[in-house]
Amino acid sequence: MALDGCGLLCKYILIIFNIIFAVVGFAFLGLGMWLRFSDNTRAVFHVQELSSSAFVMGVTVLIALGAVMLFVVIFGDYGACSEKRCALQVFSVLLAILATAVVVVGVLANSKRDEVGMKLTEFYGTLYLIYVDSQDPGIAVTLTFIHNALHCCGATGVSIIELVQKTCPEPDGFLEHLKMPSCPGVIVDVFNSKAPMMMGIFIGTGVLLMTAMICALVLLNQLKNAHQERTVYYSNVY
Repeated sequence: MALDGCGLLCKYILIIFNIIFAVVGFAFLGLGMWLRFSDNTRAVFHVQELSSSAFVMGVTVLIALGAVMLFVVIFGDYGACSEKRCALQVFSVLLAILATAVVVVGVLANSKRDEVGMKLTEFYGTLYLIYVDSQDPGIAVTLTFIHNALHCCGATGVSIIELVQKTCPEPDGFLEHLKMPSCPGVIVDVFNSKAPMMMGIFIGTGVLLMTAMICALVLLNQLKNAHQERTVYYSNVY
């Protein structure tokens, strides 16, 4: 159906949004599945005492989040590419739910930032110990991402004795060649001293989802108008 400039812009924004969303969803799901079924981590999920550990909960969240994102992408991509109103309606509802959930989670995480920081530190510690024991390549990629994102290095940060040195980022300055910030301390500090920034990330993600939802609604409205125009045209002709 014919779309004007605004409709076409929204259509292509949705396609790009869904491509990025799909890539991130596949990354979360793939990482979660690797950590869940890898020979080096599988045993953790069969120990009753660890069933509520931060590592098990973190892996479960990764798998669930990745699956939800890919589920949303199915409706978004199909609706935008095929210009199907029903798919766009479902996509808009899912985005509204996700945006609300992201903001609520951000508020809860901010209100319980000490507990969240400790849980994430525990999650990191489990990854660290498993990697030291097994040298698992999937966990190596995960640690490398965490280290570069937070600019920290392992449990100690001391280059001479650090067991995961090869996953650490390049040092900034002479002193960091000797000792970089340790990751457990940095993780706790992020949620304590940088709470407004973390809250801003959650709110920004919610705004991004709402923007995509608005684009979906604009496209949906234009498709509805185009359909009505065609109906009127054919009713007049025939």
